[in-house]
Amino acid sequence: MYDSAEQAEAIFKGEEKGFQYTRYANPTIDTFEKRLALIDGSESCFATSSGMAAVFASMMCQLQAGDHLVSATALFGSCREIIKNIITRYGIEVSFVDGKNIESWKKEIKSNTKIFFFETPSNPCLELIDIKAVCELAKENNIKVIVDNVFASPVLQKPSKFGADIIVYSGTKHIDGQGRTMGGAILCSEQFREEILKPFLKHTGPCISPFNAWVLSKGLETIELRVIEQSKTTEKVVDFLLKHNKIQSVNYPFIKSHPQYELAKRQQTMGGNVLSCYIKGDKQTAFNFLNNLKMINICNNLGDAKSLVVHPATTTHRLLTDEERMNQNIHDNLIRLSIGLEDFEDIKNDLNQALSII
Repeated sequence: MYDSAEQAEAIFKGEEKGFQYTRYANPTIDTFEKRLALIDGSESCFATSSGMAAVFASMMCQLQAGDHLVSATALFGSCREIIKNIITRYGIEVSFVDGKNIESWKKEIKSNTKIFFFETPSNPCLELIDIKAVCELAKENNIKVIVDNVFASPVLQKPSKFGADIIVYSGTKHIDGQGRTMGGAILCSEQFREEILKPFLKHTGPCISPFNAWVLSKGLETIELRVIEQSKTTEKVVDFLLKHNKIQSVNYPFIKSHPQYELAKRQQTMGGNVLSCYIKGDKQTAFNFLNNLKMINICNNLGDAKSLVVHPATTTHRLLTDEERMNQNIHDNLIRLSIGLEDFEDIKNDLNQALSII
């Protein structure tokens, strides 16, 4: 509500600060955005209706027909779908690279390259990308870097510290942490938010609801406690699985056998609460394992207070071709685990009894 017609005119003109319309901004949403920006170590934040809305908006607010985007190959299925099959409809050129290799990024730079996009650790095999190295290369060529930081969360990794221009999150994961609501966020500089992102979001409308923003704000009050405790438990789960005779191998950045262990230690403060592993067997063996779990639920969410498990090849990465899945090591015997806040012994016992049956 405005105090007068004159005040309404002044706010719409930008002569006076104030809230015009919830699609543009809202006091509750504003509180959430400021809190997340502080935790993330970024100047500014714009909340969205979902993580995928954040990914799409972060790209499209600065791209036009004729531009070029370079992305790492190892991506969440929906991120890959946006880049491969959606933004290309608008005359945008895309290239996929092995994100681990800085030379791959260099080779794809063109005069019209505007964005580098990647997630680190990647979903679901937890490959890492050297954020600092890619950002330095991008800055030399006037390219914006967008980092999907969902797996690590703002607690364990701060991409802006290494030069990232834009960071995107699904608020449904660690930020909420309890599977209660949908939401997303774009973290960036204040200038980028006001001059490029805000005009795009104001008129396209992927805004978060004030209630969902309030729920996510409550999640931020415990995010550090949750993520640290979950990471500690995950390290124990990883150690258990590495020694189990039914497990072929484990993907987790904070084990010395991970090929990018040293990079993980430089970029992250802990390994996080997500791991993936290959069960000895085939798709049916993996399904039998999932179906025999009693406490851990089959669910494609992650970062939840409850431990969750999923079969990526048939769910989150189902839309990839067989060749794409093979190239990303997403085999039929791969499972992804998101470790919750349950007691380690309870998690271990459930995993052990399910593994003993297959």
